[in-house]
Amino acid sequence: MPDDMARPLVRGGGEGGASRHLEALMSEPGAPVIGILGTGDFSRSLARRLVASGYHVVVGSRTPKRSLARFPEDAELTSQMEAATQADLVFVAVFPEHHSTLLQLKPALAGKTLVDVSNGLQINRDGPSNAHQLADLFPESFVVKGFNTISAWNLQVGPRDGSRQVFLCSDNPIAKNSVTQLCRRMGFVPVDMGRLSSSLEIENLPFYLFPSWHLPVLCTLSLFIFFYLYNFLRDVLHPFVKGGKSAFYKMPIETVNVTLPSVALVMLALVYLPGLCAAFLQLRWCTKYNRFPSWLDRWLTRRKQFGLCSFLCAALHAVYSLCLPMRKSARYKLLNAAFKQVKAGVEDSWVDEDVWRMELYLSVGIMALGLLSLLAVTSLPSVANAVNWREFTFIQSSLGYCALFMATLHVLLFGWNRAFSPDQYRFLLPPTFVLVLILPLVALLGRLALFLPCVALRLRQIRRGWERRQHVHFTPRDGDCNGLEDVSDV
Repeated sequence: MPDDMARPLVRGGGEGGASRHLEALMSEPGAPVIGILGTGDFSRSLARRLVASGYHVVVGSRTPKRSLARFPEDAELTSQMEAATQADLVFVAVFPEHHSTLLQLKPALAGKTLVDVSNGLQINRDGPSNAHQLADLFPESFVVKGFNTISAWNLQVGPRDGSRQVFLCSDNPIAKNSVTQLCRRMGFVPVDMGRLSSSLEIENLPFYLFPSWHLPVLCTLSLFIFFYLYNFLRDVLHPFVKGGKSAFYKMPIETVNVTLPSVALVMLALVYLPGLCAAFLQLRWCTKYNRFPSWLDRWLTRRKQFGLCSFLCAALHAVYSLCLPMRKSARYKLLNAAFKQVKAGVEDSWVDEDVWRMELYLSVGIMALGLLSLLAVTSLPSVANAVNWREFTFIQSSLGYCALFMATLHVLLFGWNRAFSPDQYRFLLPPTFVLVLILPLVALLGRLALFLPCVALRLRQIRRGWERRQHVHFTPRDGDCNGLEDVSDV
């Protein structure tokens, strides 16, 4: 398999050493000379992307001849000292532990912008950051932290939707502005993170593994384990204990298929409950300027992940449901039911109530899954950027509550009149759908309460900046003209 990293992004037309001087033709007049110190994979990909963006690139190496074939023909490969002397802006693409080997370049790098692209080996919470250490080694240079969250592969193939952001920070605004312009010209989106004190946070970013997903995934797994064990007790263990019937065959598919919609509905309710909590807190405080509790703050910022976990469980439930008739156990049950019907002499087993319940149950479930799919698609950044704020809030809020209502109705139609049957209370435990309906009904009833005209008007006023008038009492000091208390309205 050919090495994609070995293919130059810009191919030269000359042969031999003559192609090394094509950079003068490729680079635009007035463009700064970009230097790169280091000859690793990141340096090679960076050189290709810079050359393709029209820059004159000078790569500094301790062994230029040995690294000559690894870089594009339009990049000039020379010694580190010569590259540092020629360049206007220098990328330091060497490991942090080797930064001290560049001290001999201090006179040549004085007054120039150094871009630190290094990362550590693990999360560093105590500091100092690699960028701070580089700034201490080169106090006369202007250090900018950036490009450490961009992989060599992304530089090689070019910016993509999910990997376009480049986080930058520096204590020198002019140096940071020059790197910002370079990012845009390369096709990336620069994100200003402020002063160099933010470099430690930027260096830790590549080590975070789905930081926003920890709580939603933990809730999903916890709910799945709880409902699976609950359904196992009622549907598998109860028949075995009471009648000696072995129903353990239900564990791989049936029990999982009953558990998945339970988790999906509860997770969907958890998407909208924090918004209701926030609204009722604002109504209680009569102001929007109080900070929410930290637990509610974290909950509000994780709603998107909760919704996507809900959609995953709902989609898996749909796939499992389609596979139910394919099981051998389902075929045996169908044959046994037909045999019993023939043996009993029953010609027609049609029951209108059961037929209507199943038709409505499936129809509402399909609509709920469709609405959930729309919510999941609009959560993607590429789709969310294509709609305005009003459209986005309409889909995520109005249609989201429609999805929650449809999913709740889907469970209610499944339960039908089973909640009133004593046979459903096995081990004195209520049916699963009774437990599942608690949070969705709370969310829907809370939303209906916010629709009341008096509540909706007050909440709208609060969110427009209205506050309940408070009386502040000022007690005059001794010697004031009167001894009366002055009451002022704020």
